[in-house]
Amino acid sequence: MLRLPKSLSKFVTGQRSLPLRQFHARSSRRSHPKSDDEDKILRRRENREARLHLYKSRGQHILTNPRVLDSIVRKSHIKPTDTVLEIGPGTGNLTLRLLEAAKYVVAVEIDKRMVEVLHKRVAERGLQDRLSVICNDALKTEFPQFDLVVANIPYGISSPLVAKLVYGANPFRSATLLLQKEFARRLLANPGDSEFNRLAVNVKLVADVEFSMDVSKRDFVPCPKVDSSVVIIRPKAEIPDVNLDEWWAFTRTCFGKKNKTLGATFKQKRKLLDLLKLFTKTCSSSESTASDHNYDHSNNSARATDDEGDTDETEYSSFCLDTRMSMFREKVLGVLNSGSFEDKRPSKLSNEELLHLLALFNQAGVYFHDHSKPRDADSVELAAVLSL
Repeated sequence: MLRLPKSLSKFVTGQRSLPLRQFHARSSRRSHPKSDDEDKILRRRENREARLHLYKSRGQHILTNPRVLDSIVRKSHIKPTDTVLEIGPGTGNLTLRLLEAAKYVVAVEIDKRMVEVLHKRVAERGLQDRLSVICNDALKTEFPQFDLVVANIPYGISSPLVAKLVYGANPFRSATLLLQKEFARRLLANPGDSEFNRLAVNVKLVADVEFSMDVSKRDFVPCPKVDSSVVIIRPKAEIPDVNLDEWWAFTRTCFGKKNKTLGATFKQKRKLLDLLKLFTKTCSSSESTASDHNYDHSNNSARATDDEGDTDETEYSSFCLDTRMSMFREKVLGVLNSGSFEDKRPSKLSNEELLHLLALFNQAGVYFHDHSKPRDADSVELAAVLSL
């Protein structure tokens, strides 16, 4: 029976899995050391990382496989003149490779401990003049100008972060992102796929998404529960001429129950009430304004649970509301039928078909977003626009 030396046996127990992976990485590098000094630096750095506690709850999973790291940089097609934005650099395994390929790297890291390790590692290579580290929450940070994004995205912020990138003010050439595999599949999904959802619809309105490669969970420290995938997002040169606030509200309505037919979705009383209220708000005539007031009064009366019973005025208002609801329902169904959409499901429609349906609704005076609100009021909507 083969026995391991005592000096190695401690690395194969379940309690010491972290040093085992680092030992393997160190062994592969030590087989071809550039110099004794560099070898000592590598060993000091690995010992320091071994003492750094990583929090799975914060999505802190460090990619350690050098071949995967090199492949990510290679597939990003970085130019020597590029400024690269990296989100969540951790201890800098990817950052060091980006610095070798790019002119400048801007790294956004929320953990001060990681920032300290990152600065030390970069300084050891003499590359500190080409790195800027922003110690802050990436979702709350105003990004400087950049050409590319290359990042191992924390799983917990994938959706709002992708939204911030593709709908943000900064133009960029591409974003090479390492994401949770399930999230990547949803991002890549096409109409008719079981994973097709609002996330894919909204991203693909403004960008093309390409699958690059899968990455095993065993390539991370600590090991996550699921595998990952690398995708490349490239913003489109031209995007459809559509009001984004209106589009986001429309897709939220359609994909609330993505496998329901559109006819079933738009026959729901609560949905019709919401759309009717917006419909009356968009009317500019004094008659429409008065109707909006009557609708609000009727809607509030319908919800009331007064013990004294309904008055004649309430009964009349309820009758008016029911009449208007019936007429508005026919209007909405008429729009669906005009484009043969009533029996179709959102999960099987392309962006072109969805854009056509939205245009039909708007032409009929039916809107999904309250355009009386200032744009800043929708900052929360932008953060959650790609929620699953």
